[in-house]
Amino acid sequence: MIDGLPFKQLGNVTPGGIVCVADHASNFVPEDVPLGVPAELLETHIAIDIGVNGVAARMARQHGIPAHLAQVSRLVVDLHREEDHPAIVPSQSDGHLIPGNIGADIDARLGRFYHPYHDAMAQWLDTAQPQLILSLHSFTPKLATSDAPRPWDIALLYNQDDRAARQAIRLFSELGLNVGDNEPYSGKQLNATMNRHAEAQGRHYCAIEVRQDLISNRADQSRWAAMIADVAGRVALTLD
Repeated sequence: MIDGLPFKQLGNVTPGGIVCVADHASNFVPEDVPLGVPAELLETHIAIDIGVNGVAARMARQHGIPAHLAQVSRLVVDLHREEDHPAIVPSQSDGHLIPGNIGADIDARLGRFYHPYHDAMAQWLDTAQPQLILSLHSFTPKLATSDAPRPWDIALLYNQDDRAARQAIRLFSELGLNVGDNEPYSGKQLNATMNRHAEAQGRHYCAIEVRQDLISNRADQSRWAAMIADVAGRVALTLD
């Protein structure tokens, strides 16, 4: 983590512009938080949204979309959950036991990581007053615990407010992509950060999930950053 903070912010905020947030952009685990899992698992989707940090960083540096990025693994605390969610500190993920989280001091994890992350995001968004928030995630092509196919290139998730998502679905589809509409999971069940910082505040947002194998290297991250930035700009033009 940078300066001990569970987040970093890239780029300069322009009030009324587009911003990006990424709750699962890091696989960092502090030395004093022993999870008891093999190191190789920290390179997989259970610990990090693969490719997201690279895409968000390129949007900030090359396309003028500043970013608020997590700097701690979702295995330490899942920043994309309500703080009373039973899996806020997961004891298992996609068939893997996380023994160090069994009996963990959840309040301590919330105080050290979760609250500072979300408090800083709230202040950042209040300053930005963005026209559109991009909530950026990636999903694995296949879960270890399921044989269900996940063929989408990109997906848009939403809960009650689907205004921006509908425009983005149309625009990504016109680019020839296989676009999931609230797939591979529904934003009506999994939309915590945007429920809190967007829907509850009346802010427009697109919760975007990109299939992780499509953004696993720098060239693809640059290509997707440009594509998402372009679509986001066109979506923003349609919003009140």
